Amino acid sequence: MIGNFILKISMMLINLIDLDNKKKIIKFFKKEFHNNQICVFDIGAHKGESIDLFCKNLNVSSIYSFEPNVNLFKKLNTSKKYISNKIKLFNFGFGEISETKELNVFKDTSSSTLNYINENTEYFKRKKKLFSLFLSNQNFKPDKQNVKICNISEFISEQSVEKIDILKIDTEGYEYNILKGIKEIDLKKIRFIYFEHHYDLMINKGYKFSNIKKLLEKNNFQKRYKIRMRFRKSFEYIYENSI
Repeated sequence: MIGNFILKISMMLINLIDLDNKKKIIKFFKKEFHNNQICVFDIGAHKGESIDLFCKNLNVSSIYSFEPNVNLFKKLNTSKKYISNKIKLFNFGFGEISETKELNVFKDTSSSTLNYINENTEYFKRKKKLFSLFLSNQNFKPDKQNVKICNISEFISEQSVEKIDILKIDTEGYEYNILKGIKEIDLKKIRFIYFEHHYDLMINKGYKFSNIKKLLEKNNFQKRYKIRMRFRKSFEYIYENSI
């Protein structure tokens, strides 16, 4: 009990530190959009952090939020906080193709990944050692869920989405797979792509940042913003459609 309490406090402190980064991200978007209404795609809704961030600080007319983790989705979908005509919640993720995949869910933070976890990396070993102070080895092992994965271009067509002002992707190493599934005609509908990239090797992504960079630049997106996330080998990027 005490260990779990200390862990929760530690995660709250990390979230508070991350808040400084989020303020800078919002400042960037406020400058770009002023008070114009925007449409947001929130891929990797988690506990609703991005819904709160965008709806509180920007003039959001509609936000499509996607969370494949069934436990997190249930909490989002039953929360009175997210009952709104402009908030649309979906219990699936995105990838290059529509399929069913196994999701690894970490009990410590409820974060999840569709990729293989490399337990032999130094980053994983350090993280495990740290969390072993609060959790048993059993609790540190990820849970498994079979989840629905869709293709984003198929969804855009089904929902008749005409424009996406911000496409936010935070999927713990699955960002490139999602981007590869977007047709060229649909990439033209997107103004900003805001995503996180992990440089540690704990998550076996099967791609490098250079792959994302090449794909985006090929489709006329240019880097506008980059910021490091503290205590992690991760950065957040914003790319803008230059057309």
